[in-house]
Amino acid sequence: MTDFLDRISRLSPRKLALLAKELQDRLDALEKDKREPIAIVGMGCRFPGGADSPEEFWRVLRDGVDAISEVPSDRWDLESIYDPEPGKPGKTCTRHGGFLTAPHRFDPLFFGISPREAASMDPQHRLLLEVTWETLENAGQSPERLAGTKTGVFVGICGNDHLRLISELDPSELDMYLATGVSHSIASGRISYLLGLHGPSMSLDTACSSSLVAVHTACLNLRARECRAALAGGVSVVLAPDATIMFSRSGLMAKNGRCKTFDAAADGYVRGEGCGMVLLKRHSDALADGDRILAVIQGSAVNQDGRSGGITAPNG
Repeated sequence: MTDFLDRISRLSPRKLALLAKELQDRLDALEKDKREPIAIVGMGCRFPGGADSPEEFWRVLRDGVDAISEVPSDRWDLESIYDPEPGKPGKTCTRHGGFLTAPHRFDPLFFGISPREAASMDPQHRLLLEVTWETLENAGQSPERLAGTKTGVFVGICGNDHLRLISELDPSELDMYLATGVSHSIASGRISYLLGLHGPSMSLDTACSSSLVAVHTACLNLRARECRAALAGGVSVVLAPDATIMFSRSGLMAKNGRCKTFDAAADGYVRGEGCGMVLLKRHSDALADGDRILAVIQGSAVNQDGRSGGITAPNG
């Protein structure tokens, strides 16, 4: 610091003014990068109610479609664990949820995956691959042109029902495909591997906020120029009844499968599943690339409410 002060003390007023302008320009550029809006240039989704595209999802919202249904017969034997009385050990007080249609359907060869490996993959991994591809199509982005680029992948994922089902297998059936098939870190890594992406690649688990935190993290990385584009989103598939049973015993599940927020009749929530992804770029880069900008993220933030009234109650 002393050397710097010594050097600038010898500068002429004109050179001091030029130095001050240069430093101010650099500071303004840094501040602009920190605040630059993030453009959404592509979207893809799979949600209950037949919302297998952004257009169909808008239809569900516009028309007020009720996407809640009884538990599909291919998930678990509902009758054996259902009891309308909340709190019963080993039972669930609800028959409902928001479920996707046939989440196990998958074309592994399209993604260069063998049928043997695909059989061991968590359906959440499969959905992420499909919806990511559809997001790139929605953005008019050629997957081949992304190879080798600093494109990041940020995935929110917290469910592990597939691991629960695998735990019932004979130990002799366990192999490396199953090890990677249930790993949350591999969920994001598969996308980077498939597309040959060289940007950050991470899976985040913050429970119900995982997808939003993934988008926030992607925005931070874009503004820090850790990546030039980012795929961000999340996935959840309900394959086993364990969590529903635990939540029912704790009085968290709505008996009729309907959330009744801010209503005197509120008695819990309903579980749902789905997958959503967005392709993000800094606003200036999206404009330079001639992208179709669907929306703009002006800002985001993450915090925790610390010591509250409990895990289900916010901090006043």
